[in-house]
Amino acid sequence: MKNKSSKIKKQLLGLRFVDGLIFKIILYALLIIVSFVYLFPLLHMLSYSFKSLEDLLNPMIGQVPSKLYFKNFTDAYRTLAYFKTMGSSLSVTLLPALIQTFIASLVGYGFARFEFKGKKIWLLLVVMTYIIPPQVVMIPRYVLFHQLRLLNSWLAIVVPATFGQGLNSAIFILIFYQFFKQIPKALDEAAQIDGAGRIYIYFKVAIPLSIPSFITSFLFSFVWYWNETYLAGLFLGGKVKTLQMRLQSFVSEYNAIFGGAAADFANEAIRMAATLLIILPMLIIYFILQRWFIEGIDKAGITGE
Repeated sequence: MKNKSSKIKKQLLGLRFVDGLIFKIILYALLIIVSFVYLFPLLHMLSYSFKSLEDLLNPMIGQVPSKLYFKNFTDAYRTLAYFKTMGSSLSVTLLPALIQTFIASLVGYGFARFEFKGKKIWLLLVVMTYIIPPQVVMIPRYVLFHQLRLLNSWLAIVVPATFGQGLNSAIFILIFYQFFKQIPKALDEAAQIDGAGRIYIYFKVAIPLSIPSFITSFLFSFVWYWNETYLAGLFLGGKVKTLQMRLQSFVSEYNAIFGGAAADFANEAIRMAATLLIILPMLIIYFILQRWFIEGIDKAGITGE
């Protein structure tokens, strides 16, 4: 009887509690709750995007629509001018994200591999660019871009990324700094003995060993640029329209195209369909790169040599 009680206790609590059944039940319960909190908005959006106006007005219809109504997507696609606006969005999203990732890797490599006077001060200044609220420098930056004639052009987004002052660049510099510190310096020394220069070592040694950091930085940068509406509205004005900017004026543009009958208004289902179309590219990119992204997140907190 005592052995049986001890066996049950061992199964429930385990040897160190973390390998017991009770701990696993608590852990999976917390994971399910957290997953539901994050997934419910997407599921709600997906469900409502397929609802017809009759389903929206019918109190008997809950989360699941009575039938799949695809006209919401065609109307949203037409209102957003989807592929035309997609090109504008990518010009101020994909391009600066790629440039920012590469520039941040160069700066992070310099901090991780070189010793120079005032290194800690410069690293502190890099961190300060992230700590200082962007609203503080928004007016001086706007005046500078006006003098340089960069306003109302995609260059207003690309040029800062080129000089390491893109959206949250400090975060990516620190990510690369941490990754490059993990690479043993013995590899650099071995390459130098073989006659390799610093540029060759960076491209042939550092980059191949830090692919997860590039994927992580690119994904974060792409998502932040994709969702940015304040900077886009301030610097791009109305000449360069992004999908997010069109979503802000979606109701008025939809009514201008389809208005007429009483039923022709941008209801919740159509707005959900438009939102889903906008986040679709990010979901596709994430599912393609998720393995490297998770690996990069996992290694970002590991200190190296």
